[in-house]
Amino acid sequence: MPDAVVIGAGPNGLVAANLLADAGWSVEVLEEQPEPGGGVRHDRGVDPDFVNDLFSSFYPLAAASPVLAGLRLQDHGLRWSHAPRVLAHPLPDGRCAVLDRRIDTTAASLDAFHPGDGAAWRGLHEVWERLRPDILDALFTPFPPLKATTRLALRLRGAGGLRLARTLVLPVRRMGDEEFGGEGGRLLLAGSALHADLAPDAAGSGGFGWLMAMLGQTYGFPVPVGGAGALTAALVHRLRARGGVLRCGRRVGRILVRDGRAVGVRTADGDTVAARRAVLADVSVPALYGELLEPEHLPSQLLADLRRFQWDFATFKVDWALDGPVPWRAERAAQAGTVHLADGLDELTRFAAQIAMAQVPDRPFSLFGQMTTSDASRSPRGTESAWAYTHVPHRIRSDAGDEGLTGTWDDHERNVMADRVERQVERFAPGFRSLVRARRVLAPPTLQELDANLWGGAINGGTTALHQQLVFRPVPGTGRPETPVRGLFLASAGAHPGGGVHGAPGANAARAALRRHRAPGLSRMQRVLARRDRVGDEPDPGRTPPAPPAP
Repeated sequence: MPDAVVIGAGPNGLVAANLLADAGWSVEVLEEQPEPGGGVRHDRGVDPDFVNDLFSSFYPLAAASPVLAGLRLQDHGLRWSHAPRVLAHPLPDGRCAVLDRRIDTTAASLDAFHPGDGAAWRGLHEVWERLRPDILDALFTPFPPLKATTRLALRLRGAGGLRLARTLVLPVRRMGDEEFGGEGGRLLLAGSALHADLAPDAAGSGGFGWLMAMLGQTYGFPVPVGGAGALTAALVHRLRARGGVLRCGRRVGRILVRDGRAVGVRTADGDTVAARRAVLADVSVPALYGELLEPEHLPSQLLADLRRFQWDFATFKVDWALDGPVPWRAERAAQAGTVHLADGLDELTRFAAQIAMAQVPDRPFSLFGQMTTSDASRSPRGTESAWAYTHVPHRIRSDAGDEGLTGTWDDHERNVMADRVERQVERFAPGFRSLVRARRVLAPPTLQELDANLWGGAINGGTTALHQQLVFRPVPGTGRPETPVRGLFLASAGAHPGGGVHGAPGANAARAALRRHRAPGLSRMQRVLARRDRVGDEPDPGRTPPAPPAP
C-alpha cells in the first residue's frame, strides 16, 4: 500500500509525486493515457522527421518557477533552448513589435512605432523588477500568501501605491492607451493577455498581459531541447530514482472514501489501489467533484457553486511540417519563437467579441510557434516545425466566417477551420501555404481525447478572469488544495494559481498533504506554527524551503 496515490501524470501530478517522494513517502501515480505528461508531450505524428509538441510548447512560468528550480531537473536530462527573439507581433504593412530578452532591443522596437514608447516600456520593466520577487512568491506559494502579499503591499506603496494597483487591474486596451503613444507596446501587452481567455476590455487583462510580457522580458519563452516531453521525461526519471511508481493506461473511475477520509481509488477496470496517507488529484475541478466523488461526500453549497464553474476558451490547434522557414513580410518575426497574428488591437477586440457572442471567429487571432527556430533539433536543417492555435467558443451559435461551422468538428469542419487559420498566417507571411509538407489538426474534442483535463479544448483548468481567481478558485471560499474530504487534495491547474507549466498546484497539494499528516503528532505549539505555515506566516521548520527564482 503506497503512502499516497496521485491521479494524473501531468506536470502538476509529477511535481506532487516528486515532493512526496523527497519526504520519504511511497508514491504511486496512475495515468489514464498510455504515456505520462498531460499537456507536456511531443511526438513525430505530423512527419517522421519533425518533432511537434502536442499541446504546450513555451515555458516562461517554468523558467521563473522556484518549484521546478528546486527539483534540479537539469540533473535528470532537461536542457532549455531559446529562439533569438522571444516574441513578435507583425503587422501586414511590415512593421513589427519585438519582445527580446535584451531590453534595449525591445525598447528600440517600440520607439519605431512611437518615439518615447521605449522609455515607457522601461518604466513598466522597472516596476516589474521592483515587485518581481514578491509577485513570484505570491504566485508559487499556497493561498493566501500572506507574507508575500504584505511585502508586495509595502513595495506597492513605494512604487506608487493605489495608482499602480489601478494600472494593474485595468483592461489591457486601456492600459496600453495610458502607457504608450503607438501601437507596438499596446500589441505586446494585449497579445500576451490573450494567452489566457482575457479579452482586451476585460478587467485585469492589463495586469496579466504585463505579467506575461515581463516574464518574457526576464526569462524568455524557453523550450525543452528535443520536445516538450523532455520536461516530462526529467520529472519521471527523478521520481523513479526516488522509488516512485508510475502506471500508465490506468484510468481512475472513483475515489474511495471511508468515514469522511480518502482511502484510495478504484480504477476503471475494477482494481483498488489503497492509499495509507493521502490521495492527490491532478484532474479538472468538474471531474473531481462531479465524477470521481459521490455527491454525499460533498457539501451542497460546493455542488451548487460547481454549476457556476467557468471553463476558459476552447482551443483549436494546427501542427505543420514546413519545407522552409516562414516567409514573414516583417523580417524581424523570423527570429521569434512565438508570433502573435492579428492586424492591430481592434482585430483582437473583434476576435474576443465574436467568441463572447458564440461565433467562430472569421479572422482568428493565432499564436504561432516556430519550434525549429527555438530548438534546432526539432526538424532537418532548412525546415521548420511549426504550429498555431486559436480559440473558439465551447458552444457555437453561428460562424462569423460564413462557412457554416457548427462545432461538430467532423473531418470537414476541422479542415475548414484549419484552412482559415492558414489564411490568417498567409496574411502576414505570403507563400506560407506553399511550404506545408504535412499538417495535423487538433480540434477541441481531439485535445480532450488526448488529455481529459483539457475539457472541450480548455487549456488553463478554468477561466483566468478575476471572478475565478484567488479565493474564488476553483469556487468561492476555496483557493487552497485541501478539499472537504480529509486526505484528498486538489493538485491541478483548477487550484491556485491556475494554468501554465510551473508545478505550483502540485507542490501546494504535496506540501498540504505532508503538513496534514505531521500535524496530529505535534505539540500544541508546533500545531500553532503549522497553522501559521498553512497561511504563509512562518516557515515550517521541517520543510525544505523552495529554491529562489532563476536569475
